[in-house]
Amino acid sequence: MVYPGGRLSYQYHHQRAEVWTIVSGVGRITLEGTINDFAAGETAIIPLRAKHRIENSLTTPLIFIEVQYGAYFGEDDIVRIEDDYQRA
Repeated sequence: MVYPGGRLSYQYHHQRAEVWTIVSGVGRITLEGTINDFAAGETAIIPLRAKHRIENSLTTPLIFIEVQYGAYFGEDDIVRIEDDYQRA
């Protein structure tokens, strides 16, 4: 879930790719610098090493499902470029 006005870090992964499916709300997805809005039922494919983020610019919660696939799923595979929460 992404709360209204919230967003995840702009990041990429060396060893995994992701598929994001919007369940409710609208997700504003940045993928390699291109920004598009995805509504409920739509899916975004996040390739290996692609820079990505999702944000919620609306006033209702955004709910999405993330499926990861690849060789490794550890948190140390996250390379954050920008992070509102100042995580490493």
